[in-house]
Amino acid sequence: MDDSVSVGVLSLHNSKETKAILNAVEALGHTGVWLREDNLCVDIEDGTATLDPNVDVIANRLLLSNTEQPAELLGLALSLSNLRPMLNRPRNVLTAFHKFATATSLVDSAVRLPDATLALDPDRLNGEKPKYGDEVVYKTAIGTHGGGTWKISADEQVNPRVGDRYAFLQELVERDSDQPRDLRVYVVDGEVVGTMRRYAPENDWRTNVALGGSVEGVDDLPTAAREMALVAADKVGLDYAGVDLVEGEEGWHLLEVNPTAGFKGLFEATGVSPAPAIAKLAIETAGGEVDDDQVTELAAVLDDSQPSTVATEPERQVKDVTTIGYTEDVLVSGTSGTERVVAKSDTGASRTSIDTRLAAEIGAGPIKSMTKIRSGSVKSGKSRPVVDIVVGVGGDRHTVAASLEDRGHMDYPLLLGRDILQHYQIDVQRRSDGDDSNEE
Repeated sequence: MDDSVSVGVLSLHNSKETKAILNAVEALGHTGVWLREDNLCVDIEDGTATLDPNVDVIANRLLLSNTEQPAELLGLALSLSNLRPMLNRPRNVLTAFHKFATATSLVDSAVRLPDATLALDPDRLNGEKPKYGDEVVYKTAIGTHGGGTWKISADEQVNPRVGDRYAFLQELVERDSDQPRDLRVYVVDGEVVGTMRRYAPENDWRTNVALGGSVEGVDDLPTAAREMALVAADKVGLDYAGVDLVEGEEGWHLLEVNPTAGFKGLFEATGVSPAPAIAKLAIETAGGEVDDDQVTELAAVLDDSQPSTVATEPERQVKDVTTIGYTEDVLVSGTSGTERVVAKSDTGASRTSIDTRLAAEIGAGPIKSMTKIRSGSVKSGKSRPVVDIVVGVGGDRHTVAASLEDRGHMDYPLLLGRDILQHYQIDVQRRSDGDDSNEE
């Protein structure tokens, strides 16, 4: 078609959401282009910039929360946004993915926020904690999938940083249900395209689907929640966003505004895919035309198959196949400290395990549940407490629920289980400590 526009989706990872948006663009009669490592190039010559592939508009799907250097990706997105119209512009994405920046951007709006405190001095941060009562939420300013979020008691000491990321205190909004729950409201171009209620899994208070939370669709979204979600997305400046809300005694409170919220859970709960709405907005931003009835029809299917315009799957990034040793130098962080230790890789263990003394030093916890560990000598297995920790391995960060045990008689205070090792290749001949012992 003569008035066809090309929509580039900027995504450096193998994303179902990216595929769904590209397929929706194609289904609407326009051209979708996956902007990724194997094809993206910007050339500046004689004062003129050339973008290859040449697209009319860009939908930003870069994941910043999972990377060690988000500024690099922000810089990439900013470079492209100077050349083409972009949905979810870099400055606004920066505001959204930094949770405290999100809060400060909304202080003068009609959005109700949980009380929160960010302080760079540990004494000042801990001195503010008593005003939050017996329990308070402690979270990293940058995080995803519920990682880097703890519920702590008033007498627990915390640090302004967890690893290399700033952390802050936030009021625990009391829920009116025995099972913790919240709302995820997906907004595209100032309209709510779908809403789901998320429930925390057993023995946890976080509702993230990635942590085992369950979901259900919401057909009767309360007006106050709808208005708050729309205002939040607008004030933060996102063209599409997953807005998380929780209901307390005083009404709805905003938790987060997510610029790259996933589609899978929402579609399972509601039967509605946001991808066609995002595709429509991108096409119209570039001056193209879209059949609204077709958008509605396409939203009933989440088409995350390989787009016809993409000949092959994106090549796996180097970090996806990073090799680590049988023993590895890692950073392990809790609510009150970070330590560099030598950890042992154990592919036979499903869960990472941490020594009790190390856990106490970094402030791991609080204890969230009990898990049963099988042992060769004890057929029935032993019950051990489970605590949240953040482990830095090979430049990546992993928030895991680790079992707590006395490892004082063992060589390594941290055992990496398959919850972390699944992301790596293991070279059993490589040892960071040069130790050839056959412990455990």
